[in-house]
Amino acid sequence: MVIHTLIAWAILILLVFFLIFRSKYPNIPVWSFMSFLAFLSVAGGLVNIEEIPSAIDLNVIFFLIGMFSIIALAESSGLLDLLSHYVISKFKSTYAAIIGTFAFFGLLTSVAVNDTMAVMAPPIVYFISKHLKIPYRQLLILLAFSITIGSVMTPMGNPQNVLIAIGSRMSAPFIYFIEYLFLPTIINLVITSFLVIKIYKIPNNSIDIGTIPEEKIKNKKDAILAAIGIFSVIVAMIVNDILRVMGKPSIEQIGFIPFIIASSLYFFVSEPRSLIKEVDWGTIIFFITMFIAMDGVWKSGVASELLRVFIPSKPSDTIAPVLISIISIILSQLFSNVPFVKLFMDYMRELGYTANNIVPWISLAMSSTIAGNLTLFGAASNIIILEISESRYKETIPFSEFFKIGFPVTLLNLTIYLLYIYLTSYSP
Repeated sequence: MVIHTLIAWAILILLVFFLIFRSKYPNIPVWSFMSFLAFLSVAGGLVNIEEIPSAIDLNVIFFLIGMFSIIALAESSGLLDLLSHYVISKFKSTYAAIIGTFAFFGLLTSVAVNDTMAVMAPPIVYFISKHLKIPYRQLLILLAFSITIGSVMTPMGNPQNVLIAIGSRMSAPFIYFIEYLFLPTIINLVITSFLVIKIYKIPNNSIDIGTIPEEKIKNKKDAILAAIGIFSVIVAMIVNDILRVMGKPSIEQIGFIPFIIASSLYFFVSEPRSLIKEVDWGTIIFFITMFIAMDGVWKSGVASELLRVFIPSKPSDTIAPVLISIISIILSQLFSNVPFVKLFMDYMRELGYTANNIVPWISLAMSSTIAGNLTLFGAASNIIILEISESRYKETIPFSEFFKIGFPVTLLNLTIYLLYIYLTSYSP
């Protein structure tokens, strides 16, 4: 129906305008506006009331509830303060601290999932910003870039990579991801930190944090429980992904892993009611309503029309990586990367791509992920970082500032990845 198409376009246009001008209205959280868009999607007939449960990805929702609970416990107990102090104390200069710390965040993201790091890292970055005397907002933007880049190189780095690794049916996804994406990811992590340092003109001062004070730990029992929780989540996800790569029985709904682990801790923490209040429910609402709003846009047919405009037929092998990358980066801004990948994978299969077309699938994984470095809405992990920084530290990230830095960063990242893919795939 024409009316459904118009409503879908209205939702997308309103979303873009809100993100652009949001810095002028910092008191309006992203989740409240996304809730309004979800209402428009339902009221406009794009999504029926009965279809709402199937539109919401509970795997993601329970993942966030579980991780928010564990990280809130780590923060309230002082564990994150202790970890932050330990990490930064290993470096002797500002540049070394920035490059080393954010490269560490990126590498850890490759095995711990980007949304996990988006929850864990902001409190650590806040501590680092205070000690280095660098504006928190600047390091938050670099954190978003590092998490996005780090999550590129493994099938378990982010949800869209998981979808591609499974949905493409490639024979050895972990090996292929490492083969094509490991080295350029390392290069991008280092170069991106340097670029952000130069853009913000951050001075390279000497630092000396000293010994780690014991009083950082406020509640020893809760700190131990939080450490067990974080360690268990990371290990469980790594083991589960290894089992999946080996073709062994594994858990497909990995989002429930953090929730089950958090459920085992609630009874033992000192103040369970206080802990549950620290869960970032605004971010939870954002994801629930985003799923509803975007489901309506999918069903309107707007996305399919856009894809046919960009790729009416299967491109040649030499053009495919560039074309897929450009489309992924652009459309991930409209639909966010996970919903976009869900749709685009079906379209690629319609065009004739199979498990043997490794490079196009790898190109999709890479580009749909680094799309998160272009704008705030390009990756769900960006929204998590934004909501945490606003709700806990009263610090926002203007859409315009993120895009101003994200544009050259994304262009640089894409160039390095594509050069490496072409050199390893098409060189004689």
